[in-house]
Amino acid sequence: MTRIIAGAAGGTPLAAVPGSLTRPTTDRVKEALFSRLDAFEVIAGARVLDLYAGSGSLGVESASRGARTVDLVESDAKASAVCQRNADLINGVLGRKTVTVHRSKVEPFLDRVPESAAWDLVFLDPPYPLEDAALAAVLQKLAAHLVPGAVVVVERSSRSPEPQWPDGMTRFAEKKYGETRLWYAEPFVPDAIAADDLADAAGPETAGPGTPGA
Repeated sequence: MTRIIAGAAGGTPLAAVPGSLTRPTTDRVKEALFSRLDAFEVIAGARVLDLYAGSGSLGVESASRGARTVDLVESDAKASAVCQRNADLINGVLGRKTVTVHRSKVEPFLDRVPESAAWDLVFLDPPYPLEDAALAAVLQKLAAHLVPGAVVVVERSSRSPEPQWPDGMTRFAEKKYGETRLWYAEPFVPDAIAADDLADAAGPETAGPGTPGA
């Protein structure tokens, strides 16, 4: 049984997608993931995008922990219905509509959103059989919709190669958990711009989300 781990709805059971076609993120991996995201301080007030959402457990966990808005994108009819059940659950606990479900394939969704759409935190948990080139195409489309300091988390099989990051994105950490590997990426900042930002920073302790070790 999956559940919301922490936050306003901590301990609340979540609906699961029936059958074996959807692979939910285990509680062990989810706890480790959100522990790291808490260390990055990127959840509270974040605009969150959960692609290949499955049951929506990562998105609703973010909502429970204080995300401002959460978009769940899932194309499968059964899975999107479960997303809606879990979205209704967390929205009811929070007393406001924080989580919105979009029944759509990922690439058409990213093609449709306005150029101004931007997110602070993005989860991608695609089916393991998804080809590397298809994932690379999604990341390319996503890169234009990341705010400075955003964090992108890609969940893949530990046997899969590192995702092909687009020009506007760079990997800063990765971690293996049994058969699962999490890759963390952020918007790429050219060296010249990064140097100017550091010169204007308020002190030597300023650091981005990539600072904590893998």
